[in-house]
Amino acid sequence: MIESRKVTPISLEIFRSALTAIAEEMGTVLMLSSYSPNIKERRDFSCALFDVQGRLIAQAAHIPVHLGAMPDSVATALTTFDHFAPGDIIALNDPFLGGSHLPDITLITPIYAEIQNESCLIGFAANRAHHSDVGGISAGSMPLASEIYQEGIIIPPVKLWEAGQPNQPLLSLLLRNVRTPAERRGDLAAQVAANRTAVRRMEEMVARWSLPTLQAHIEELIAYAQRITCATIANMPDGTYRFEDYLDDDGIGEESVKIAVSVTVSGEAMTVDFSESSSQVRGNINTVAAVAKSAAYYTVRCLMPEDAPMNHGTFAPVTVIAPAGTVVNARPPAGVAQGNVETSQRITDAIFGALAQALPEAIPAAGQGTMNNITAGGIDPRTGQPFAYYETMGGGMGAHPELDGLSGAHVHMSNTLNTPVEAFEYAYPMRISRYELRAGSGGQGKHQGGDGLVREITFEVSTDVTLLTERRRFAPYGLQGGEPGQRGENCLVHEGQEKLLPGKIHFHAAPGDRLTIASPGGGGWGER
Repeated sequence: MIESRKVTPISLEIFRSALTAIAEEMGTVLMLSSYSPNIKERRDFSCALFDVQGRLIAQAAHIPVHLGAMPDSVATALTTFDHFAPGDIIALNDPFLGGSHLPDITLITPIYAEIQNESCLIGFAANRAHHSDVGGISAGSMPLASEIYQEGIIIPPVKLWEAGQPNQPLLSLLLRNVRTPAERRGDLAAQVAANRTAVRRMEEMVARWSLPTLQAHIEELIAYAQRITCATIANMPDGTYRFEDYLDDDGIGEESVKIAVSVTVSGEAMTVDFSESSSQVRGNINTVAAVAKSAAYYTVRCLMPEDAPMNHGTFAPVTVIAPAGTVVNARPPAGVAQGNVETSQRITDAIFGALAQALPEAIPAAGQGTMNNITAGGIDPRTGQPFAYYETMGGGMGAHPELDGLSGAHVHMSNTLNTPVEAFEYAYPMRISRYELRAGSGGQGKHQGGDGLVREITFEVSTDVTLLTERRRFAPYGLQGGEPGQRGENCLVHEGQEKLLPGKIHFHAAPGDRLTIASPGGGGWGER
């Protein structure tokens, strides 16, 4: 056992690496144990550790839009329950209680360790995974909806496991409300295994370091992260920088939706204010404050040294103002399914657009600015059972002041992979008939934006399909004289007739229909 409470630079780095390794191992267990291609192949999940106060102390490099919001989930669990026991697991997905959107189910596990023959609460393990179906009005649970009740089953903070035993009636209730219960059961079990891995590793940490030494290093690690953030902000010129960008529409009406931000830098502190953004809308591109905070924190993190720790201290110098009733902090029962995936991207674009005025030689042009969401479902004739498919597509990354943008990459708030063609065709009654880079779609400039992707899906059975895509009207912007990237495009071939589709649509595909999604290119940087 490491007896001393003294924190040295060497011990702090060893401690930080050990915590990060636990979060990464959680992710490996979740990926390898999961059932669905969305989690196993695309790695649409995130893992993190929290101290006994609910402060983030470590996270793996998973999904940015998850990781900045998970602290709100843990805070909700702490205020909901006044007692935890070893083996408890709290589940929630309610966006208005710390979630992001309903398919993202978070599991939170209290971590106990034996201290002088007593079981002592020392922290929490949490992971969030995107489930390919949680009910709602359309397969995949990413519908065109006008209220959250249409998007799927809502889970407030509940004990899905109590003292190591599953709450079977509650689990049965959840699984009865989804289209693919066996897959959901398997993915939930994988999430449980990931958290239990963290519990074992943290028990080992306490045995090795002692609890007082561990707590001393947590405090210093949080303070260290805060100092790095303060130094990063202090290197920016003081001032207020404003930018506006737009979402194409809300999926119900045709009016564009404004995301307006003012970023104020003052010494070592930053305030990100969305007060001038559009009011919440009927469609479900609304988002909750936790997601708006995630996007703001992510942009600051991008400016920090690559090896800087991510924890509670990283966020402390950043204040986010997201007034209730706006599209970035909607009031219930607003629909929010798209807000997590699409509005988060536009918030990021807007903040970077503002920061480009402060740091013109450091900020890249806009990336594709969308996750190009596709959900599909029906009855698989091979099994006679329902199937539910969800995926996001990469596109062009914005050009950097020193480099061309990457092509065919997941940009900013996504950070997932694609579903390999072999895994896709094995799992679903659909075929990938075309998959390639969209040559020339990146914006021109001194440095060129990355190219988007073209993916064509051929349906083999009657299939319910929903597309939630952006940057079909407003192109990704270029910077410092660079040209915008090409806008995305969706197209359906039915009975030999080609039809251009809107960015957000729900439709029925017949066997033999072909859907083509062409994702946007990134903006260019600098004059040619």
